[in-house]
Amino acid sequence: MRQRLNINKRILAKKSLGQNFIYNEDFLKKLSTKISSNLSTDIIEIGPGTGSLTNHLISKKFKNLILIEKDTELSNALHKKFKNEKNIRVYNKDALTFDFSNISKNKETIIVGNLPFNISSQLLIKWISYNKWPPFYSKMYLMFQKELGKRINSEISSKSYGKLSVLTQSRCDVKELIAAPSHIFKPKPKVDGIVLELTPIETYIDVDLKKLTHILKIAFENRRKKIKNSLNDYKFYFDNWEIEKDLRPENLEVKKYCSLARKIS
Repeated sequence: MRQRLNINKRILAKKSLGQNFIYNEDFLKKLSTKISSNLSTDIIEIGPGTGSLTNHLISKKFKNLILIEKDTELSNALHKKFKNEKNIRVYNKDALTFDFSNISKNKETIIVGNLPFNISSQLLIKWISYNKWPPFYSKMYLMFQKELGKRINSEISSKSYGKLSVLTQSRCDVKELIAAPSHIFKPKPKVDGIVLELTPIETYIDVDLKKLTHILKIAFENRRKKIKNSLNDYKFYFDNWEIEKDLRPENLEVKKYCSLARKIS
């Protein structure tokens, strides 16, 4: 059995990196039990920090454990701890710019991360925007600010249903996994968090995400307008396609947005 990682918990979180560490063992155990892995799984952990979640991941079954840590001080501590472990690799890299496409060729790769709230949506867009689909990962378990997580998983016709809801759900099935109240973090943020489970849709609608993003930006900038008015420049497509013109942007389902984006030149 591997020894638990012991990085000094007195290390101060760096505000510039959006760090909020988790030391609540009850939460970590609960999250760990919901992460599915086996001896064929490559686990990529984003922002392991002081290793509190890593300590639970190393007790799970996996083929390789890959740690991506931007903070050089913490990355060095992780590397020192695991330097003799052949199936644990540490990268001192920024997840936003890191090329994940070649890090694992394993179809059972999963991504796990207590993501910094200030870049979580950027990372999500990065991971759902791969041209090759299904992507290199089979599942993601990601921490988001609660409000953002609710938007990502929002249902059609709800107030929070919007651009990010459609983009994400056009590529992934989304499930709310576990609530993360603010008191489990150190330092304590002003907002609660939530962990989402995202599973790539293998039979997704083949659509140019740039075109889809363009359509969604126009539609949801004018939520109060009827969609036929918001997307007036594309009214030709409404006349030749099954869209109810009196609907508002939040009333149009993901598949319809994708189909519209596919039709525009």
